[in-house]
Amino acid sequence: MFHKLSFPATELKLQKKEAKIQVFCLIRKKWLNLTPEEWVRQHVIAYLIRSQQIPASRIAVEKSFHYHDRKKRWDIVSYDGHGQPEILVECKAPEVPVIEETLHQISAYQHVVKARKLILTNGIDCLSFDGIRWHRGIESI
Repeated sequence: MFHKLSFPATELKLQKKEAKIQVFCLIRKKWLNLTPEEWVRQHVIAYLIRSQQIPASRIAVEKSFHYHDRKKRWDIVSYDGHGQPEILVECKAPEVPVIEETLHQISAYQHVVKARKLILTNGIDCLSFDGIRWHRGIESI
């Protein structure tokens, strides 16, 4: 489960509860079951806070919205100082490839969120869209 990711190593609070490993979410301030996707999500959150200097207070995680009469949930959105969506992040488990289908998913979410930048990652591959074109690698974030 603990794949080595392209994001910088980060110390996460982990605990074992009822034979399951849990991680303490840096934003939601609660213990969550540690799935492969959550492993990626927590590394991205730590990267945004520590490397990109985005205040934790400007980051929201796993919020629901409606798109074409269906309930959806985005992974991470950071907001600028005026409360406008700045970065929309879609996280996948490391074994889920970043392919056209996942690009369609984040594009659909973007119709609602309208962030300035998109990031799609499985923790190993990372794509970011700056409004003009797609870039590969976390250094483009």
